[in-house]
Amino acid sequence: MAARIDLFANETGVKLAKRFANTGLVVEHSALPRATRELVSLRASQINGCGWCIDMHTKEALAAGESPVRLNLVAAWRESTVFTEAEQAALALAEEGTRLADAATGVSDETWAQVREHYDDDQTVALVALVALINAANRLAVIVHQKGGSYEAGMFAAMRD
Repeated sequence: MAARIDLFANETGVKLAKRFANTGLVVEHSALPRATRELVSLRASQINGCGWCIDMHTKEALAAGESPVRLNLVAAWRESTVFTEAEQAALALAEEGTRLADAATGVSDETWAQVREHYDDDQTVALVALVALINAANRLAVIVHQKGGSYEAGMFAAMRD
């Protein structure tokens, strides 16, 4: 199935993508480690079934030096030994923050405590914002059927102001 509309060929879509990318710069320039950012983005995208975002974050992570083993195990991170306790806390937050409708409490107190054990205030704010932003991006791409496979690492860098 082809994309319903090309957001990157539409004037409003391009403006939105540029503003969205600039908002993401706050998270990118935070002290939250890049590996954590890519793992969290990948996991939320897997849950939401966003091929475009899975493609993007896999390729960006690889370009940043992430190992294929870790990327292949993100979907089963609880059954893996390759993630730090801090990364596990971030992945749990990504899952619970993505699946808000599945639990009446949203993010559990246990997961929040694990996040706070490993991340300072600025990193925590960046992590929460990242979960919100990747979920918004997933929804944009899934609604219009933006397909994965054509993304090239670094291609959004030119969109930023």
